[in-house]
Amino acid sequence: MENKLVVFQSKEIRRTLHNGEWWFVIVDIVAALTDSIDPAGYVKDLRRRDAELSKGWGQIATPLWVETSGGKQKINCANTEGVFRIIQSIPSPKAEPFKRWLAKVGYERVQEIEDPELATVRTRELYRAKGYSEAWIEKRMRGIAVRAELTEEWKQRGVGEAPEYAILTAEISKAAFGMTPAEYKEHKGLERENLRDHMTDLELIFSMLGEAATTEIARKKDAQGFPENRVAAHKGGRIAGEAREKLEIETGKKVVSQENYLTEPESRKRLTRKKP
Repeated sequence: MENKLVVFQSKEIRRTLHNGEWWFVIVDIVAALTDSIDPAGYVKDLRRRDAELSKGWGQIATPLWVETSGGKQKINCANTEGVFRIIQSIPSPKAEPFKRWLAKVGYERVQEIEDPELATVRTRELYRAKGYSEAWIEKRMRGIAVRAELTEEWKQRGVGEAPEYAILTAEISKAAFGMTPAEYKEHKGLERENLRDHMTDLELIFSMLGEAATTEIARKKDAQGFPENRVAAHKGGRIAGEAREKLEIETGKKVVSQENYLTEPESRKRLTRKKP
């Protein structure tokens, strides 16, 4: 699947994958639906005319890195829900077919929820389209499965979702790599990008080890609630951390890397690393 551009009625609309869903460039959508020679100005007029749209703009529009003729730039994007809200304010007959097109995008997501195997297939396609090697994709997909098993375990053990999951994940990462995910992203020069999409093979492997070990410890100790699972998370992360440290001693090379795939695909970097 193309991860940078889609075409709607001969109009090019840039998109990017963010937090597992497509986000579309807002000015491209406005241009496709209005034929405006100044889409950015049209968006300003929309917000001026629609007070509710303007009020909720911070929740609708998110600046994301998108390819442009001048290289990657941050441009306001909206997900499917946000795009539907913007369309409501556009008095154009062209909006109706666009709604149907977006409904198809949403339907594909519903299909993935109903059939996880289909979601897995599409995820693999996305990673291939982004230039990842098959070897890396296999590790990434396995890591996704390990992570899902861990979060399901947390859910069953009375851990609250978003904020507590983030704290426990940071506990594992700190113990395994010596830094939290936020610090790790800064180390790699990332901003909104998914950290694990920029990990090397070994980084992915030790991430999996930390999370798999945490799951097993939580089960063995029958950890209940946030405090007990935080202890399990630290212990699981340390198992990965100790294994990482031993490997670093044997190889004389750090596992934690500043490497990222912002400008060059993983598969191409893999070939570069193999050169003598």
